[in-house]
Amino acid sequence: MGKMKIRLFPDGTIQMETEGIKGQKCRDYAKVLQRLADCKIDKVQTTEEFYQKETIDLNETLDM
Repeated sequence: MGKMKIRLFPDGTIQMETEGIKGQKCRDYAKVLQRLADCKIDKVQTTEEFYQKETIDLNETLDM
C-alpha cells in the first residue's frame, strides 16, 4: 500500500512525497492534492519508483 507524505511550510508552500506508489500513478495523487488544496503544481521531482512498473499480486483460488 502506498503512502503520501504532505508537508506544509509557513510561507504557504506544500510539499508532497509518495512512497510505495510505482509508475505514473503518483501523478494521480498529486492531482488530488492539487484539487483539495486549490493550488498549482510548481515543480516535480521523480524518484526511482516513478520508473518502475506496478504489479498486481493475485492470490485467488478457484473453487470447482
